[in-house]
Amino acid sequence: MGLRVLAAMSGGVDSAVAAARAAEAGHDVTGVHLALSANPQSYRTGARGCCTVEDARDARRAADVIGIPFYIWDMAERFARDVVDDFVSEYAAGRTPNPCVRCNEKIKFAAVLDRALALGFDAVVTGHHARLSGGVLRRSVDADKDQSYVLAVLTGRQLGHAMFPLGDSTKAEVRAEAAARGLSVADKPDSHDICFIADGDTRSFLAERLGTAEGPVIDALSGEVVGGHHGAYGYTIGQRRGLALDRPSADGRPRYVLSIEPVSNTVTVGPREALKVGSITCERPVWNGPVAGPAEPRGCTVQLRAHGEVYGCRAQLTGDTLHIELDEPATGVAPGQTAVLYDGDIVIGSATISAAA
Repeated sequence: MGLRVLAAMSGGVDSAVAAARAAEAGHDVTGVHLALSANPQSYRTGARGCCTVEDARDARRAADVIGIPFYIWDMAERFARDVVDDFVSEYAAGRTPNPCVRCNEKIKFAAVLDRALALGFDAVVTGHHARLSGGVLRRSVDADKDQSYVLAVLTGRQLGHAMFPLGDSTKAEVRAEAAARGLSVADKPDSHDICFIADGDTRSFLAERLGTAEGPVIDALSGEVVGGHHGAYGYTIGQRRGLALDRPSADGRPRYVLSIEPVSNTVTVGPREALKVGSITCERPVWNGPVAGPAEPRGCTVQLRAHGEVYGCRAQLTGDTLHIELDEPATGVAPGQTAVLYDGDIVIGSATISAAA
């Protein structure tokens, strides 16, 4: 007997095919589009996001083709509080958040799942490219589209009520299937931009909410002020472009953002070599793999950003703090980012980076 499942339909090709596969598998599927903006008309036409008026219409058309009931749920207030406000406050504190991770954690698999379970649904199905078997989260077979990283914040309970039908397919196969099913979103571009920043200008978005505050840009080697800025929140660790420095480095090599100090409103820059770190400290760990957090150093791999490089490491949990020692140095590691641990292609757990050295 099939399950009663709620299909989160963003208006894109992946969620449409995921809903269609769930229905074809014999489940009782209801489609729902999440209205995440209080004023979706303000989003630009053709925005590669997931919450425009255009996206809602695409989701409804897909549900009609599949032949499933369809509803729109207003999540704008919750999204503004848990994702947008969190994004702004994290940058204000000198950290670099990932809003897609936070949206999965707080919206799709907290607010939506809780409501779905309360309404009698057994699970939530999404179009994420990841595999899930026996409650164990694994990478997608399509390495280029794998989204296990942004799902690694989910708890075992949440994964127990999740379905990811696309994990065994490549993106090309998903698009071909959508076309064969007569879904008009078959060729719709993927979403890449932060959905709530319509023009993609993160610095201007933050300036509107945090204001401007002039501060110095300091060279780490000389200690000299080599430029200025209008808000330290507009920078992230590892950034090279857009620094607007007054003078070149002594050796002529490019400089990168090494640290951001929100209290003094200071940005420090220096050579790429100074970005290298070998030890990472993380907070708020979530263990969703087959084994609990390691009390002793455990060999595994870690991914430090979405679609980023994977590093060999040793991870150990001490109280509520996760310590990660890298086998090789990494660069551009910023507080606020998510560290996801893997055993092969199996997700062990995740945590939020608080410091690196």
